[in-house]
Formats: sequence, C-alpha cells, structure tokens
Amino acid sequence: MKRLALSLSLALLFPAAHAQLASSAPSQSVPGDARPDAPELSARGPYAVGVRTLTLTNPGQLDIVKAPKEGDVPRYDRPLTVEVWYPAQGDSGSGTTTYTDFLGSGPNDPKRPNTPFTIPGRATRDAPPVAGKAPYPLVIVSHGYPGSRYLMTYLTENLASKGYVVAAIDHTDSTHADKAAFASTLLNRAIDDNFVLGEMARLGTAGSGSPLSGLVNADDTALVGYSMGGYGALNAAGAGYAPEMLSLVPGGALKARQTGNFKVDPRIKAVVAFAPWGGKGIGGNPGGKYGFWDEAGLAGLKVPTMFVVGDRDDVSYYEGGVKPLFENAVNAERYMLVYQNAAHNAAPNPPPAVSINSFDDYMHYAEPAWDMGRLNNINQHFVTAFLDWKLKGKAEDAAYLNVPTPKSNDIKVSLNADGTPKADDTSWKGFKARTARGIELYKMMPK
Repeated sequence: MKRLALSLSLALLFPAAHAQLASSAPSQSVPGDARPDAPELSARGPYAVGVRTLTLTNPGQLDIVKAPKEGDVPRYDRPLTVEVWYPAQGDSGSGTTTYTDFLGSGPNDPKRPNTPFTIPGRATRDAPPVAGKAPYPLVIVSHGYPGSRYLMTYLTENLASKGYVVAAIDHTDSTHADKAAFASTLLNRAIDDNFVLGEMARLGTAGSGSPLSGLVNADDTALVGYSMGGYGALNAAGAGYAPEMLSLVPGGALKARQTGNFKVDPRIKAVVAFAPWGGKGIGGNPGGKYGFWDEAGLAGLKVPTMFVVGDRDDVSYYEGGVKPLFENAVNAERYMLVYQNAAHNAAPNPPPAVSINSFDDYMHYAEPAWDMGRLNNINQHFVTAFLDWKLKGKAEDAAYLNVPTPKSNDIKVSLNADGTPKADDTSWKGFKARTARGIELYKMMPK
C-alpha cells in the first residue's frame, strides 16, 4: 500500500515526469520476447518477420477416421493448413499480428469446449520477403495431440527472424478444433511432415509463381516436433516403428512406416524432438523394447537429433520414456536438454489468459515449476545453436552445446581479476551470471 500511495503521489506532483516514465516502459510482451535473464541466442535475429497461411492438399490418403471394422480403408484428399514465417523487409522485432487458436480437446468435449482466443505476435501478415538474401533453410514444426500450428509461435517467429523459413502444420484430425481418431495421428504425422517438405520445396523454388518463390532451401531441412509431433519427426527421420505396433492402425497401414519399408528424405538434416511420445514409459506400453520402437527402429535414426524433456514428464516420461530413446538411437549424433522438475509442457507458448478459469486448459500449456517465458527463452537459445550449426554450418555454435558440465547446478564459476574465465571455470556459454539453473544437457555420439 505504501508503494501504491507513493506512486500516486509522484504522479500527482510530477505528471509530466510520470507520463515520460510510462511511455518509456517496455511494451506488452508477446510469446518469444526475451526476458532480462534470457540466454544469448534467445534474442530475435536481424530480420523482421512475415507470415502467411497456406492451404495444401495431399491427394489419395487413407481416411483412417472413416475406416470400417473390416475391409479396405477408404481414401480421401487430405487437407492441411500450414502457417509459414519467413524473413521480411523491415526492422527486427517490428510488425504486429494476432493468431487465432482454440482451447479445448476436440469438438465434442463438454468439459473443455472449443473456445477461440488470440495470441499476439511480432510479424506482418503477407509482408514482402527480404530481397537478395534467400534461399533460407527450412524448419517444419509439428504440434502435439491435440495442438495447432500456433502452439509454438515464440519459436517459429524467433527462427524466422534469424534467417529460416518456418512451416508449422495443422495436422488434420489432431488439432484443438478437430481432434478425431487417434489412429489417424499415429499414421499421418510422418506422412504430413514429408508431404509439407515436398510442397515447401516446390513452392519455394525460384520461378514457382508462389509468394514463397526463391525463399526456401529445402535441401537443408529440420523437423521440430512436440509430443506426437516428436513421435512423427523421429519416424520421418528414420526411426521405424516396431512390428508389434502395426495393429494399432486399421488396414495394417502403419507397416509402411516400419523399419526397412521407407526411405528417409535426404533433405532432412536435423531433428528437434520435444518430449516425443511413444517410448515405453512408466508401467510399460505395448510394443517393442522401447515402446513404438525396438533396437532396429532406433538404429534407423541417423541425423543429428536434439531431445528436450522434463525429468518429471508424466505423458512421454523421462525414465523409461525419452531418456532410453536418446541413449539407444546409437547411429545419430544426439543431445538431450533436460528441465529439472518439468512435466510434459516443455514446448508450448505460455498459457493464454482465457485459460485461467479452466484447470485442464491452463495445464495444457503451463509448467508449475517453471515460468514459461523463461523456458521459452532457453528453448530458443539451444534450438538456435543446434540449427545454426547443423543447417547453416556455424561450427562456432557447437560451443553452446558442448557444455563443460552436464548439470547446470554443478557449474563452477572461476574468473580472473579482469573477468575472463580461468581454466577450471565450467560456466555454460551464453548464460549470464547466476542464470544457468535447473537444466541439464547431455551429448552422445554415433557408435
């Protein structure tokens, strides 16, 4: 009360000064804005960001939602809505937009009805791209179940500002608004990723006639997936499903995604898997030794992969879940970023204000032990380091990932009088003093 009274008194005594202070205060933050304690690479890049919506159709796909109990699975032209962010003309951080999403868990859940809400962004709708700089590496983003293409705008805008074209998919039958048969998600995630990669390559080629013409270097593509999105990204990048899982999708359709039955698109150069679903988990899920995967399946993953997970994940799990996937993908260079005391929500935007009156909707986004803005900034930092290294060849960014000690709480700060680190200093590169806390980072190389 004393502070409030003092503030009011100052405003009355010095109205001009008070107005000047108010006008100089930071504008309202949006998902992805850097906090004062954000690590180095979380800052937005040099480009303004443009955004546009694509409506794509993948013809002749299996319609799992309408599959009969017996007989052939019908086919349909599968629609996909894709949001694309890209470097645009203008100053970094300029631009404003709003994205419309929905709360809820599908169209028929009375406890969690589909309620529209908006997410503020720092992008410009249909802005002209930066001239003379393209093409840019491609990042394909795949949401959880249910989710949406707007679930991680803090990351999609951030990467576009750093010189990437980012395509986030609304996976049909798997969004907040249209959640349907889970078997559709089991089959279609990797298929959708590959289809969007091909379409982005086609539309982004110089002379295509598309607004994306000349913007996209699909030869250097990363897949970023959260939960079911991580499950699909691992499969698209080579981790074939174990034979025990084939019965979960009608018509034996999942066999096409089994080890040895598909080829990995060579344009996929990296994967970031946030809390990927499908591991054995606590209590044991049916399937191979590692849930949806067995040794042969995990051995098929050969591209550099970053796993991100909370050590209290109660959906994909850490022990018995993501950690064994990380340890046993023996043919890939891989990293695992662990958030201590975090559960499953290591990837989304902060909870929208409209979710405050619904525990289930709020907890679809929130991490009780973490500030989501802080967690988002750390994700931006490490994903940037990883993709800049693997897609752009910035070898110097490896220093952000090859940390001196895997547990940040064990860091030893040892500095000379001039502030330079001594030989026994184990601080993590890119983190300000006293800010690397509660995270772990592990690395394993191909056998």
